[in-house]
Amino acid sequence: MSPFRSKPYLLGAVWTVLLCACPAPPALQVREAARPPIVDMSLGRDDVFEVRVYGEPELTGTYRVAADGTIDFPLIGRVSVQGQTTAQVADVLKAKLLTFLRQPQVTVFLKEVHSKKVILIGQVRNPGTINFVEGMTLEQAISMVGGLSPMAARETVRVTRISGGKAETLTVNFKAISQGAQTFYLQPGDTVSVDERLF
Repeated sequence: MSPFRSKPYLLGAVWTVLLCACPAPPALQVREAARPPIVDMSLGRDDVFEVRVYGEPELTGTYRVAADGTIDFPLIGRVSVQGQTTAQVADVLKAKLLTFLRQPQVTVFLKEVHSKKVILIGQVRNPGTINFVEGMTLEQAISMVGGLSPMAARETVRVTRISGGKAETLTVNFKAISQGAQTFYLQPGDTVSVDERLF
């Protein structure tokens, strides 16, 4: 008689051992990127930008996107800017100013991004949310919150981002980054998780 028939609990124990021995699927390992990714830097709520109109100092100023996605501009009145790039806003203002000026030359410069965030949690000195800046690297973001804590697992920093409507977790070797061996660029909405290292 088979020993597993007489002692069915042994079979369960064997399966438990086998299942425990199977490692969890690893997160995606990320290599160095040659250049920053192209990200959506269109304007959103609370973003701050500067408008310059050549030869018209009274029309030059700094604006913050209101909760409804608009700004109030001299001569023109309320203008919707949410979801537009700075170049698109410049074109819209130029077209509207043609009613008042002969050949308006308008440039728009993004100054502060508040609508796009990066979250840092775990073993960083000051966990929290920071404003995303175009071209932001993982090293810059961690530096903005005071760096890693002494207990941080430096070789397995996890970055979770939404891609195509699905969450994707990337594992990054921050030790290699801090030594100049790799570069990792963040994207708006990323969550950086730093675990406690194991002894």
